[in-house]
Amino acid sequence: MMMMASSRISSTFIHPSFSSPATPFLHIHNNNNNISNNNNNKFSCFNKLRKQRNSIILQATTEKKSVLDNRMLVFVPPHPLIKHWVSVLRNEQTPCPIFKSAMAELGRLLMYEASRDWLPTVSGEIQSPLGVASVEFIDPREPVAVVPILRAGLALAEHASSILPATNTYHLGVSRNEETLQPTVYLNKLPEKFSEGTRVFVVDPMLATGGTIVTAIDMIKERGVDNQNIKVVSAVACPPALSKLSEKYPGLHVYAGIIDPTLTDKGMIIPGLGDAGDRSYGT
Repeated sequence: MMMMASSRISSTFIHPSFSSPATPFLHIHNNNNNISNNNNNKFSCFNKLRKQRNSIILQATTEKKSVLDNRMLVFVPPHPLIKHWVSVLRNEQTPCPIFKSAMAELGRLLMYEASRDWLPTVSGEIQSPLGVASVEFIDPREPVAVVPILRAGLALAEHASSILPATNTYHLGVSRNEETLQPTVYLNKLPEKFSEGTRVFVVDPMLATGGTIVTAIDMIKERGVDNQNIKVVSAVACPPALSKLSEKYPGLHVYAGIIDPTLTDKGMIIPGLGDAGDRSYGT
């Protein structure tokens, strides 16, 4: 089913199997027949109905926020540049240097969307050349981390430092056994403990079976990060991986360039874009 997330992201995909059924929302409608035509009580009835309506809206908003807080949401921003770079990545004729560059540009756009309304800011005043101006900066005291999953995650996260001020990058290498499809960690540069309140972007281009991304998030959570402080950035996602994430991490947000329907027997996304690591680095 499709769900409107906000005015900035008009396409939010939530597969029916990803979460439990949503709490029914209250439907608000106006019925003019309930308002008396008697001039003596016309306005008192209107005020009473308006108060009731405002109370219902508040209750519905609270219930809606509670539901969304407990569900994993998958955002597919409908930006034409995102569609363009996904198309470049899909093309089997795209050479490695262009593929890697396209992956980096897609990552820039997705991380821009994922960071909206999520990064802490600090406000104040500064002196411009022509006067005093009220300003707002990203708060450098609040830690933000980027965790690219090697290899292909490096390409998708290449421009992270250009759009996310004061970030730390922690590399995590996870390979997948081509026979069993089970993940193996071969490089771990995560800190022993993340600072309290750290916001973490986990960058993994392909969410296929879900084994790699689940392994990565488990390791991050073991180091003190809550679901609500983790955002996953991916070029292509598939329902098996999204289903695993939804079951394990309520409140998690995933930002993907596109969602593809199925996998091969070898766990490759169809139609996908091939092996993102091989196509990024030519090996």
